[in-house]
Amino acid sequence: MKRIYIYQKEGWPNFVWDYDLVSPLLLNIRYLQGQLIGKMSVFGFDFKNETHFSTLTNNIIKSSEIEGEYLNTDQVRSSVAKRLSMDVSGFIASERKVDAIVEITFDATNNASKALTKKRLFGWHKLLFEQEERDTKLSIGSFRKEEGGEMQVVSGALGKEKVHFQAPNWSVIDAEMDKFLNFINSKNDIDNILKAAIAHFWFVTIHPFDDGNGRISRAIADMLLARADNIPQRFYSMSSQIRIERKEYYNILEKTQKGDLDITNWIVWFLNCLERVFNQTDTNLNKLMFKSKFWENHKEVVFNERQTKMINLLFNDFDGKLTTSKWAKINKCSQDTALRDIKDLIEKSVLRKELEGGRSTNYELNALLLL
Repeated sequence: MKRIYIYQKEGWPNFVWDYDLVSPLLLNIRYLQGQLIGKMSVFGFDFKNETHFSTLTNNIIKSSEIEGEYLNTDQVRSSVAKRLSMDVSGFIASERKVDAIVEITFDATNNASKALTKKRLFGWHKLLFEQEERDTKLSIGSFRKEEGGEMQVVSGALGKEKVHFQAPNWSVIDAEMDKFLNFINSKNDIDNILKAAIAHFWFVTIHPFDDGNGRISRAIADMLLARADNIPQRFYSMSSQIRIERKEYYNILEKTQKGDLDITNWIVWFLNCLERVFNQTDTNLNKLMFKSKFWENHKEVVFNERQTKMINLLFNDFDGKLTTSKWAKINKCSQDTALRDIKDLIEKSVLRKELEGGRSTNYELNALLLL
């Protein structure tokens, strides 16, 4: 194999970066982080817990979506709610596979200060794939083995594949991971936010597992970001933003993996992405504040289970326009029932008809609720 990948370069893995370029970006992230934590500090337990719940749910869903796996949103919400000891009445039951993925996130962020070890990584990997253990040739709960052959990241149809990256040989993984884990666990002068950027890239470049490397690399980054925050709750989701910028994410990874030991461009992209995360989080927090205010102002109003579910969905990122048909489909009820529910909410000034309707009538939250 030609020496085209970063891990083949002399000096690997002694990464370098342009301090003058990275330092102001890092300072800005620390400023935005402080603003967010300061803003959250004035809210009560219930609002913090709701924000924590929403953040974890989105982070788990979006990290899997980046890899093309779409988890059941309701099951993830149910599983996260159970882990947070929230009231789960009205939630659907979650499958063991979903619970296992949720468990990885909770271990990474709730136990962020604990050392990252091979045993811990093997445990995460087993949780990620335990439901497939009998039906797969993957090495589950262990690093790649010789029989797995070359590990390549490819795209394209069969016979027309494009190789984006070829990982280090299986025989060096153990030694490579020793260096990586020493970096993660050592008390050095590198800011944990910067460490998250480096660790994310480094781990996914070693590609130690047969599958799941991307999701585990993002769990490691979340762990280091949780260390940087130094608070028990999560209020922002890196994976949600990476999902939006998925194409750019894979492009910068590939370019950096084919470059030299100067990983400035990757770090700059990571920090800029994180800046966009904080900006979006501010918008999301406003939505959650409106939602919290709504329920406080309507605690004496009677809503049925379907209405409560849909109001919460509308305050979150509801997909598309709300119609009677969509209401009926989501709630598994008849069109007549859906229409009665909606008319009742209009009478209670919760919903209104959209001013610009097409062939079907669309509904939205009453704007007066958001004032």
